[in-house]
Amino acid sequence: MNQDKVSQLVKDQRFEGFLIVKASEKRVNKNGDPYLDITLADATRDINAKVWNSDEDAPAPGTVLQVRALVNEYNGRLQMKIERMREAIESDGVDLSQLVPAAPRPASEMYGELTAFIEGMANPVLKALTSELVRREEEKIQYYPAAQSMHHAERSGLLHHLTDMLAAARAICDCYPYLDRDLVYAGVIVHDLGKLGEMLANPLGSVTEYSREGLLLGHIVTGVSDLREAARTLGFPEDEEYVLLLSHMILSHHGIPEYGSPKPPMFPEAEVLSWLDLLDSRLNEMRAAQARTAQGAFSDRVFALDRRVYHPRYLDEPQDAALPAEAPSPAADEAQDEVGGASEPERRPSRRIDGDQAYQRLL
Repeated sequence: MNQDKVSQLVKDQRFEGFLIVKASEKRVNKNGDPYLDITLADATRDINAKVWNSDEDAPAPGTVLQVRALVNEYNGRLQMKIERMREAIESDGVDLSQLVPAAPRPASEMYGELTAFIEGMANPVLKALTSELVRREEEKIQYYPAAQSMHHAERSGLLHHLTDMLAAARAICDCYPYLDRDLVYAGVIVHDLGKLGEMLANPLGSVTEYSREGLLLGHIVTGVSDLREAARTLGFPEDEEYVLLLSHMILSHHGIPEYGSPKPPMFPEAEVLSWLDLLDSRLNEMRAAQARTAQGAFSDRVFALDRRVYHPRYLDEPQDAALPAEAPSPAADEAQDEVGGASEPERRPSRRIDGDQAYQRLL
């Protein structure tokens, strides 16, 4: 599949190729005319797109579309004006590896590392709890991202997040031998498992929306609830010390109430978990920003970091060409309701590529 990458698009360029729908919505502009607001993506970046004067239903997230569009600019950000689009069919031979951002390593390899940490635990309570919680989510954890649009928003992103944190945790425990190593590892493994119920993601690792529980409670609350339910299933008493400690680590891993944790970390292993989580998420955001920014230049403001990121001229990194500015996110485009030109999209009956088919073709 030979087509232009979204990260390399420039203003006034014409694009024709396949892209995946990350979000879509039917809207009405200030004149009362209907249009489609779509966030499209390939493996390199998202881009907002409009289908003006269209009363069509919005395509479902996870749908692969063949798109013909003109790249223009609105409020300093690139945007596609779609002229024609249709759902992809199997005979198109779409290479989904070019469309879906994925973790840098296979899910099976990362899952094997995670389970090896569990098997190596000497603490029987922590080993039983982590093993049970991971076993319950064995299928989802293979493909779930760690977030919808922030850090590790990629297929198998949660495993990527957890395994990188485990590697860092091992090094920190070597530096501070008084830490309870099994407790640190267990906290890393279970701290974000609540996200598997907080978000609704397809096998491509794309989050379609947040669940009702996710919106009302959040992954910290549901994570503690799941842990304590697993403890009861395994026959541990409510006041078991390590059940309580691990519950506190989930509850406090965001550090402060402003970030969602009602309690601050209150023992060393909980403090380590909180900083590991913050470090790994920020480094992932920074590396992603650098990947779309030329050497010697600053990125656009990164929402999650509330700053721009500099891409140094590293000695061991080959020189590259300047890349275009960062594409908008769905949130950044909420106010873009200008009146656009008419262009009816092309639709024809076809067998579309859905999430399950796409997943099988990725393997």
